Amino acid sequence: MSSPTILVDTDILSKLLRAEPMIVRKTQSYLQEHSCLTFSIITKYEILRGLKVKTATSQLQKFDLFCQANEVVPITEHIVELASEIYADLYRRGLLISDADILIAATAIHYNFILSTNNEDHFSRIQPLKIDNWNKQNV
Repeated sequence: MSSPTILVDTDILSKLLRAEPMIVRKTQSYLQEHSCLTFSIITKYEILRGLKVKTATSQLQKFDLFCQANEVVPITEHIVELASEIYADLYRRGLLISDADILIAATAIHYNFILSTNNEDHFSRIQPLKIDNWNKQNV
């Protein structure tokens, strides 16, 4: 039985694209059981906007190929509904985070994925989101 699917957050994907050794090792280990990485269309947008701001043409081409080789999960109506519930809960508790992060969290919850993120402070506010920080050493 393979391990659960991981939804890779933007911060972890950015570190992977920069070939940070710990993230590369975690990714290689994950890919021994899974055919590809999975990330939200929101993460794709966040990476693309950063590359376009820098006019990083060769990196944009590499990222396009990377996206084709992996799974980019779209936002559905159900994810938008779930995200709006998360927003309302965080708003009422005075713990708002960015809309992008809320949509990524809602995607993970909707598909029962575990979110790999280094931004545990923000994402830990959302229940029942499960987090696995690939940026931490295994203890």
